[in-house]
Amino acid sequence: MQVSSLLCPLCQHDGHQFYHQDNNKRTQRIYLRCQQCQLVFVPAEFYLSAEDEKAEYDLHENNVLDDGYRRFLERFWLPLKSKLKPNSHILDFGCGPGPLLGQMMQEDGFHVSLYDHFYHHNPEVLKPNFYDAISTTEVIEHLHQPCDVFESWLNWIKPGGYLAVMTKLVTTQAAFTKWHYKNDLTHVCFYSEATFAWLANRYGLHMTRDAQDVTLFRLPSRV
Repeated sequence: MQVSSLLCPLCQHDGHQFYHQDNNKRTQRIYLRCQQCQLVFVPAEFYLSAEDEKAEYDLHENNVLDDGYRRFLERFWLPLKSKLKPNSHILDFGCGPGPLLGQMMQEDGFHVSLYDHFYHHNPEVLKPNFYDAISTTEVIEHLHQPCDVFESWLNWIKPGGYLAVMTKLVTTQAAFTKWHYKNDLTHVCFYSEATFAWLANRYGLHMTRDAQDVTLFRLPSRV
């Protein structure tokens, strides 16, 4: 692998540095940190195949009847809900096979569309300038091409609308070496506060943190 020739999947910058390498029976993945946007990312040669990736997702137990799972999602949903007007249209992107979050949104009177590459592949719902908000819970760390997806999200949201992101954030290099979050082989991009600040600056977004792992980006209103 020629590390020097790799581009950051988020900002396309070619400057990066070695950050960590796993060394166990399961994987010896390499992690690099972009010197521009500070994204920590895994080179593409370590990505799972689509079949293996879906097999990993099939193991997840996100039961719609699980009160604990509902409380987990409320931590994400309540800050976003407080920003939205009644009857807003929301796209739950990466909703998975049991879209409890979308159900919770509908219970609160919102219009919800579902999209998931593996479980709800409905490209007809991906409409430009249509949504008041897009919700992404534990999604952005899985993206192989986060730049393209992020720009698509912004294209689908109305001026003044919200992109809501839930993901755990990189803190320090020392903490990363022991971090359970990187052990999921479907996780290939890892963000920090600095990465999100770079995104907000790059696209002219207003960013707020409403929980340790919940970030809201607001698009500028139309002038």
